[in-house]
Amino acid sequence: MRDVEPDSVPDEVLPLPVPDVRGADATARGLPRRVDLTLRQRLIVDSSAVADLALRTSIASLLSVTMVPTLAQALNRSAAATEQEHLRFYAELAAAQDPQLSFPAPQSPPRVSSRAANPVAEWVAHGKVRNIRFESGFRAVNPALRDHRAGFARNNIVHAQHWRHDDGPRPTLCLIHGFMGSAYLFNGLFFSLPWFYRCGYDVVLYTLPFHGRRAEKYSPFSGHGYFAHGMAGFAEAMAQAVHDFRSLLDYLEFTGVDRVALTGMSLGGYTSALIASVDDRIQAVIPNVPVVTPDRTVDEWFPANKVVALRDRIAGTDTALVDAATMYSSPLNYRPLPAKDRRLIIAGLGDRLAPPEQAEMLWRHWDHCAFHWFPGNHVLHVSQPDYLRRMTKFLAPFMFG
Repeated sequence: MRDVEPDSVPDEVLPLPVPDVRGADATARGLPRRVDLTLRQRLIVDSSAVADLALRTSIASLLSVTMVPTLAQALNRSAAATEQEHLRFYAELAAAQDPQLSFPAPQSPPRVSSRAANPVAEWVAHGKVRNIRFESGFRAVNPALRDHRAGFARNNIVHAQHWRHDDGPRPTLCLIHGFMGSAYLFNGLFFSLPWFYRCGYDVVLYTLPFHGRRAEKYSPFSGHGYFAHGMAGFAEAMAQAVHDFRSLLDYLEFTGVDRVALTGMSLGGYTSALIASVDDRIQAVIPNVPVVTPDRTVDEWFPANKVVALRDRIAGTDTALVDAATMYSSPLNYRPLPAKDRRLIIAGLGDRLAPPEQAEMLWRHWDHCAFHWFPGNHVLHVSQPDYLRRMTKFLAPFMFG
């Protein structure tokens, strides 16, 4: 069924010239120490980390603006008390550690509409590409928020792009983008999806809630709605991300797809790891530079961390309650469903947006599964050809065996 053998990644499918400086799999004790790296690897890790800090500050500044309205909410005692009630709701759900209770399955299959994508998409894929959409059947997990969440008209229309072979359906690789990074063209090129397509996969690019065409009118940037409605809003955004992807799986299953692998970057890595704990139709999962405890990650993001600290101080937030509530959507709170040999984690040693320690936490929770590192940062994936070879060899037995 495969059109080409995935033993190498041709340069023409990579979006930019990327140094092929080899990374490696983690050892039994985890990621390498600095002393274990070659001089060239240390130089790349250090320089890419500095570049990542600048990017992190820019994104954190945007998040700070997004979170300003929550400061006003913290000053309102009634609103602050309501937020505490919401946190208790998610903390109780998290304590049960039951993914089916936390993330109820869609009640009915989606009614999908499809149209041809633009010619550029088909030129990039070198195949047939369709843009699909359907109405989300998601209802807020927290009953107190259902009316509010139902009011996001644009967000409640699910969007995805589907690359299909004429003789399909074929084993399908699904990709979930990172925060603010929803553009299909960017993700198709960044992850060398034309290469996977040439290896015989159909490909699906899934749009997260509040991103791209799902962003509400007048949103200042793609993804704004994820963090604009407090911690309860983030929890519901994650719940909707899982629900809508499961609806997409229903659609793929209806069209005859019987093998699905899932990967995602950053917030998409977080989401893919969570979905792999909820839906048993995932054959293999590859979180790429994932976060697993977003609250701890944001603690290091100046100036967003200062806004969060001020908001919590004004509202008198119970830190223990926040920690318990944030576990609701964390993949660390649930057991993965794919077998250990069908899990692969990828991390960048110079990453300062999703520090490699985050990926290492997931690796420990996932029973020391396959774990590959590269000497780059969050967006400059030095040694990307190396980890693409690792991915294709990892996936082939499950998807084409």
